Amino acid sequence: MSWLSDVFQKGGPFFIVNTFFLAIVIGLIVERSIYFLGRGHLNAKAFLEQLRKLLSANNVDRAKKLCDATTAPVARVAKAGLNRLHRGEAAVAQAMEETMTDTLPEVKTRIGALWSLANICTLIGLLGTITGLIRTFASLGDANPADRQKKLSDVAVLAAFSLRFENLLAEGAPAAAGAAARAPAAPSDELVGG
Repeated sequence: MSWLSDVFQKGGPFFIVNTFFLAIVIGLIVERSIYFLGRGHLNAKAFLEQLRKLLSANNVDRAKKLCDATTAPVARVAKAGLNRLHRGEAAVAQAMEETMTDTLPEVKTRIGALWSLANICTLIGLLGTITGLIRTFASLGDANPADRQKKLSDVAVLAAFSLRFENLLAEGAPAAAGAAARAPAAPSDELVGG
């Protein structure tokens, strides 16, 4: 577990904050998954097919019982329409719209929080990156000129490798293998003054 404490120590306060938000996001995703796979889950196509068969047989009471068998929002909307079936098409449409308006907040619960947390985490990560760059360049300013050149060359080699690796991943492994062979070589220590 010492590697974990090293990661948090090197990551700094912004890494810790982002890890905290990650835990919250995972909790929200698990909660919404439980809702959509549990209470809110319903095979809508099969459900509507069963309703169609029952209604074509003029069995409205069994259709209502089918809607009562689940707590899914789709079933509640269907039942609202079935309850006003005797009042005409306009009453059915109005009842279904009202029920949809009532059930929509339940379905969308905490989805806005996920969007907000995604934006917050992105900004915290950016703030951490900027802070890291400031620390890096501050430490380079304290070094003697020979060490500074060596450190900058190490960063340049790492950046060149990262760029090539990113291009390799973007192009796909088989196509990128040929492109990597054609790419210019990374700066060596001899070229950078090492």
